Amino acid sequence: MSDQKAIVPPKGDYIQLDNPEEYAEKLKEWGLPASKSEYWYKDRKQQYAVQIKGYEVYGEDHSGNTIVIEFEDGSLGCIHPAFLKEMQAGSFGKIYLSDAGEAVPVKQEKTEPKSAPAKKTAPKKESKKEQKESPKKVVLPDDKVHFTAKVKQFALSWNHFNEENDEVVVLENVTIQQDENIEIGLAWCSHSKTLKKWELTPGDQLEFDGKIVKKKLPQGKDAEEEFLMEEAVPYKINNPSKIQKS
Repeated sequence: MSDQKAIVPPKGDYIQLDNPEEYAEKLKEWGLPASKSEYWYKDRKQQYAVQIKGYEVYGEDHSGNTIVIEFEDGSLGCIHPAFLKEMQAGSFGKIYLSDAGEAVPVKQEKTEPKSAPAKKTAPKKESKKEQKESPKKVVLPDDKVHFTAKVKQFALSWNHFNEENDEVVVLENVTIQQDENIEIGLAWCSHSKTLKKWELTPGDQLEFDGKIVKKKLPQGKDAEEEFLMEEAVPYKINNPSKIQKS
């Protein structure tokens, strides 16, 4: 990798996207077309063809992702999914250099007139009842774990990239089975080809392996009432496998 590329390599081991189904699902989540085998990394002077090799996770709940890309010379680098997505646009990087050598956008945004500062209000204190009912913070595992759950219903999730609804499976009584079980409650996952083979119906009890992340279920648009969720579903399960139904 050229010294001119200001990009940070992975810190160590990262999650590799060797499984085609998991690869397609992650790119869909990041808003990138899974049909492409190469993407563009652009800097101020030139652009480079790169491949997506995997990703790193960050944050207390491990919901943040940093994509690991590989350059043609075999070197690796990390980049935020939204930034890599912006780089695929033809207009990205159209800048000029000022006399000081700094990059300046060609089109400057209009400065809005400053409004009067809003009055500060004291934060609302939670009542004892609200404090008591506040859910406990769940620490999610990094690796694949074993789950038990029950099919609650099917729902529609709005896909911003394809601009259409995707069918998902909403699960309830989701529990991570380990030495000390973790009660998750509600979670959702894509209604993939693998799951469709099981011909799931509401009430089915399931056991499976998978990875869980904190990701709220986006509500589908123009969906029928039976496909809408009244409750928030804060967690997503990726690539359930070793499925058993009872």
